[in-house]
Amino acid sequence: MSLIHVDSAARRLRFGGMEMDCEIGRGGVCPAADKREGDGCTPLGRWPLRGVLLRPGRVDPTGVKLPWRWIREGDGWSDDSADPAYNRPVRLPRPFSAESLWRNDDAYDVIVVLGQNDAPPVPGAGSAIFFHLYEGRPTAGCIAVDRADMVRLLPLLQPGDGMEIA
Repeated sequence: MSLIHVDSAARRLRFGGMEMDCEIGRGGVCPAADKREGDGCTPLGRWPLRGVLLRPGRVDPTGVKLPWRWIREGDGWSDDSADPAYNRPVRLPRPFSAESLWRNDDAYDVIVVLGQNDAPPVPGAGSAIFFHLYEGRPTAGCIAVDRADMVRLLPLLQPGDGMEIA
């Protein structure tokens, strides 16, 4: 198992011999036990890389070793504490709040799903904590890097790898 190391104070990410700038949540970082839905905090801790979601036509999946799938219009991620599918992928529209994975910007062209609050999900303890593309602003609690850095890093990641946010 290899770890992507995130130095949240320096806004730097390291993996193997690679090092790059990264962005964190608009609320800074917080202990995972204090993470709450909508707080904008990036949860500290070690999180397994669950898989990758890719937008068709935006990124070439050649060489990706993590489990991956294409996203489609109508794909979402539940962020509603009352939803039985909280912090899980869902189809839109639905009667509960959910974030659309098919966005007008490029942030979700690549989504690496982090295993934060998912085994099992605790309603209200944070959802949709992803490793995705940087769009020029702090995230809602995720980790983000430039497209070129993600494209270099993605084929190096293996099943069993994780991310350590410190």
